[in-house]
Amino acid sequence: METKIVVVANGKGGVGKTTTTMALAGILAEKSKVLAVDADAQGSLSWWTERSERDIGFDLCQETDPKKLKQLPQIEGYDLVVVDTPPALRSEALAAVLAIADYLVLPTPCAPMDLAALIETVKTAVMPIGVPHRVLLTKVDARCLGEALEAQNTLMQLGIPTCHAFIRAYKAHERAALEGLPISQWRGKNAQEAKADYRRVADELQRDWRE
Repeated sequence: METKIVVVANGKGGVGKTTTTMALAGILAEKSKVLAVDADAQGSLSWWTERSERDIGFDLCQETDPKKLKQLPQIEGYDLVVVDTPPALRSEALAAVLAIADYLVLPTPCAPMDLAALIETVKTAVMPIGVPHRVLLTKVDARCLGEALEAQNTLMQLGIPTCHAFIRAYKAHERAALEGLPISQWRGKNAQEAKADYRRVADELQRDWRE
C-alpha cells in the first residue's frame, strides 16, 4: 500500500489545525503506522510533542523546506503521513504539501469571519487542485450547537464537503497540549467527550478513504 498523505490546512491561524493534526495522528496511530509532519515554521506541533514524557504512539518530524516536503510520498515505513501547515495561503511549504496531498482536512470555527476565510481558502487553494477534502468545524460552543448546524448547512449549500461530526470547545485540548499528549491519551475533565469528537471525525474520514 502507498502511504496516504493527509494535510490539515487553513489560510487563517488559530482555527485548530495543530489540535486536529495531533488528535487525528494519535487516533489513527492506534491501528496504523503514522508520521506527523510539522510544516509550520512556528513549530506548534513540535512544541506539543516535545513536552511529552510518554510514547505518543506516532513519529514526528519538523520540515518546512518545500523541496523536501514534496518528497513525502516517497517515504517508506508509514501507512499515513499527517501534515500540520502554516496559516498562510501564499506559503511555499503549504503549496508543496497541497500538491502531494491525497486528502485535506480544513478546520474552522463557526464564526462568520472564520467561515469567510475558510471559503476563500477552499476557492483559491483547494478547488483548483481537485484534492478530496472536508471542512471540519472546530471550537464549537456546546451550548450553541445550532450555530454549528447552520454553518454546516451554509458550507454544504456552497458545495463544500463538510464533516458531519464537529469538535466542541473543551479545555481538555489545551491541557493535553501542556502535557504533550494527543487527546486520545490524555486523562482529565471532559477527556472522553473531547476524544469522542475526534474519533467520530477519524471514522468519517476513513469511510471517505475506503470509497
